[in-house]
Amino acid sequence: MNINRNAYWNKIKPFVDKPIIKVITGMRRVGKSYFLKQIIDNLKMNGIKDSQILFVDKENIDFDFLNDYNDLNKYIKEKFKKINLKKYIFIDEIQNIIKWEKLITSLHKSENYDIYITGSNASLLSSELSTLIAGRYVEINIYPLSYREFVKFTGNDFVSHEKCFSNYIKFGGMPGIFHLEQTAETIFQYLKSIYDTILLKDIVKRYNIRNIALLEKISLFMFDNIGNLITPNSISKYLRSQKLKTYPDTIQNYLKYFTNTFIAYKVPRYNLKGKKLMEINDKYYLNDLGIRHSLLNYRVNDISQILENIVFMELLFRGYNVTIGMQNENEIDFIARKNNEIIYFQVAYLLASEKTIQREFNPLMKIKNNYTKFVLSMDSEIMGDDFEGIKRMNIIDFLKGK
Repeated sequence: MNINRNAYWNKIKPFVDKPIIKVITGMRRVGKSYFLKQIIDNLKMNGIKDSQILFVDKENIDFDFLNDYNDLNKYIKEKFKKINLKKYIFIDEIQNIIKWEKLITSLHKSENYDIYITGSNASLLSSELSTLIAGRYVEINIYPLSYREFVKFTGNDFVSHEKCFSNYIKFGGMPGIFHLEQTAETIFQYLKSIYDTILLKDIVKRYNIRNIALLEKISLFMFDNIGNLITPNSISKYLRSQKLKTYPDTIQNYLKYFTNTFIAYKVPRYNLKGKKLMEINDKYYLNDLGIRHSLLNYRVNDISQILENIVFMELLFRGYNVTIGMQNENEIDFIARKNNEIIYFQVAYLLASEKTIQREFNPLMKIKNNYTKFVLSMDSEIMGDDFEGIKRMNIIDFLKGK
């Protein structure tokens, strides 16, 4: 299957051939390697020769000999020793090369290189990049398939948006699932293997975790509580019920490891009245719901949490910075910011009763500004503006980009 993810190409295109390091980040198997190859294909279409391009995949055993920055430097020099034209370097999963940042910084000083790197560890990349090449790189985050991309990947098997969205809710948006037999058993087995790889290779090995059982318990708690307030105390209480004891600092560290590897995103709460971020009681949303269901099973009763997670990831895909809104005792599901734009969102499964309608609309009605406000739900009959200009929209229509 050869389907380009053009939303990301449009983001990186203005920086191609510019003296800026292109850093592509994201969870394992979301399509970073494929995106690098898409960039290479576009370069070739514009006349760049194979001899000008170097592609290193540190997940491929053919490149096991590249252990540190000296190995990589020698390899690059050997590859390009007879090339006088501009050179294009692509390094996939660069965090697996020791002290890679020293070489990348050195190469960047020369205008003869256009550099593209990917990584699956947010903390490792950001700390090294901000220290050595601050202001000289641009980061492109790759996510699992958005719903529009999911429809495109479904291709000739598309029957209806209702059926497609049902699969999207259940299986998530990892591109690799479209290479598999479309059964729950096969897909969930594949997604579980991705989770195991991230847990063991990207967390346990990198951070020298000894108590793997504790790590797994904390991950399952987080997966089970998407969209709920999570604190070390709430996790500690859960662990005690499982006959496990640990310290708050350990819990905080483990949660950070999950966000570092892009399994989950920590979303802070924003006090609308005080106009500042709140320091405690964050929420967590998952990068891919299919992985959650491969561990906890798909549960229809979790539909409200699931829909919230889907809307959150869609907002990230569209380039918004997202926080939870707090105004006195009222909570707004999401405040989405991009440039000078602010949009408020409430997400519900169905507006089936007056009580539900009041619960979703009242917090938005109490925000006294002119920014756009949405209530998204799965109701099939959606009116236009309602409740003092608050917009109602069907979630599938929103995901389709209407």
